[in-house]
Amino acid sequence: MTTIAFFNNKGGVGKTSLVYHLAWMFAELGQKVVVADLDPQANLTSMFLSEERQEQLWAPGDDRQTIWSSVKPLYRNTGDIAGPFLEPISDRIRLIAGDLALSRFEDKLSQAWMNSADGDEGALRTVSSFGRIIKQTAEQTAAGVTLIDVGPNLGAINRAALIAADYVIVPLSPDLFSLQGLRNLGPTLREWRSGWLRRRDRLDAPGLWLPDGKIEPAGYILMRHSVRLDRAVKAFDRWMRKVPGAYRVDLLQEEFADPNLTSEVDPYCLGRLKDYRSLMAMAQEVNKPMFALRPADGAIGGHQAAVIGCYQDFKALAEKIAERCDIKVWDPLADLLA
Repeated sequence: MTTIAFFNNKGGVGKTSLVYHLAWMFAELGQKVVVADLDPQANLTSMFLSEERQEQLWAPGDDRQTIWSSVKPLYRNTGDIAGPFLEPISDRIRLIAGDLALSRFEDKLSQAWMNSADGDEGALRTVSSFGRIIKQTAEQTAAGVTLIDVGPNLGAINRAALIAADYVIVPLSPDLFSLQGLRNLGPTLREWRSGWLRRRDRLDAPGLWLPDGKIEPAGYILMRHSVRLDRAVKAFDRWMRKVPGAYRVDLLQEEFADPNLTSEVDPYCLGRLKDYRSLMAMAQEVNKPMFALRPADGAIGGHQAAVIGCYQDFKALAEKIAERCDIKVWDPLADLLA
């Protein structure tokens, strides 16, 4: 199974909605998908589930079937990870539900990171908990891809989540703040990766599986840019032109960046998603992805053309991610020719 984290330490770029729609699109393309909501705000879980189901999942007590329930034995020092608990979303999608209580795990993970520097097995079990939970879901579901959503910060929860990832994709808004975020993100990811590999190599417990901690940058996605006549409006275009160079210099540590390189031809740009405006509100009302809206949902007239365009955008994006991250997706044309 391939595990992909979507991460930007700047909030408000549309990351959670992106993960939600990609999960549905990968399922549409024939993949079995696990979605891990590792953001304590649990917004992704709210997108997938009705309020009634959320209320059931987050009811007081010790039987909550969420990510918090899986790590609670480690938090309480009563055992190793439990679960995992998987919420069925569709035939091909399973959700590791988020939980606001996960924020309590932050200090435990921070302390474990320090204690694991000398190869302490107990501390490494804590730091690797998300990776081991995701591995168990792969064994249970035979899923081909796990998509991880995390919060917009550089804390211990996100460090443990990124360690569990094979690849990291950076959603970016075309603005100054996203470019500033890249300057923080690059050094942080390199520090987390090298720190984890040092700890992993010092462990002397052959029976304990630990994630590789590849955290390989797979590219970036430009989000929510406004367009006029199929071209980005001037205010956004200015910042979009700066992204290819910033991504190379700050995240990849490349010494040279072509100032004339644009995101349209940049191989690291996985996709450019517009602001779909009213489609999102309509989709949230009926609890389905934007590209699955039908006339019965209110997508009539010009909205239907927007739905088709949205489907094409997300399909192209999912296929590009699949190619970059070595994920097999269904090709209907190849199937017909076989």
